[in-house]
Amino acid sequence: MRVLLRPLFAALSLACLPLLTAAAPGAAYAQSAADEAPKQVALSDQQVQNLLAAKPEIDAILAKAPQDADIDAKTMAKLDAAAKKRGFANYAEYGDVDANIGLALAGFDPQTKKYVGDAIVLKQQIAEVQADKTMAPADKKEALAQLNDALKAVAPLQFPANVEIVAKYYDKLSEGQQQNQ
Repeated sequence: MRVLLRPLFAALSLACLPLLTAAAPGAAYAQSAADEAPKQVALSDQQVQNLLAAKPEIDAILAKAPQDADIDAKTMAKLDAAAKKRGFANYAEYGDVDANIGLALAGFDPQTKKYVGDAIVLKQQIAEVQADKTMAPADKKEALAQLNDALKAVAPLQFPANVEIVAKYYDKLSEGQQQNQ
């Protein structure tokens, strides 16, 4: 059951990424979830390495921040400093790189660790949820609705080369995602 839910939560978190970034307290790079997806950028190996190095510190800062309020200037300064220490211009740039990694990771099949595309991964997850006899009917209905909404919102990657870069670091990146769930 856990194996089934991990990809579901990953897909849902990526599908809701625009909502989460728009609602993220104090996020300078937040965009309107109603009409915009994360800004797509070309990734470099260095950016992914910098993100992996910065993530523990940034996650620790965010864990201490109040979840239901805007991030105060002091916390934002800490986030900017942590991002700058690892080669980013600021926390907003870190967020753009993190979002683009998430967009690429959404298309990886977790079993084969190969990129197959978001739509195929979501269709596989829909089939798994439909076949799951242990899920409560209400939970199954909600999960299927969310997965189908995510499937309708799939947008193509503007930078296909990001897939190759993310593939190099797949294990480290997916490990970090599983720890955050």
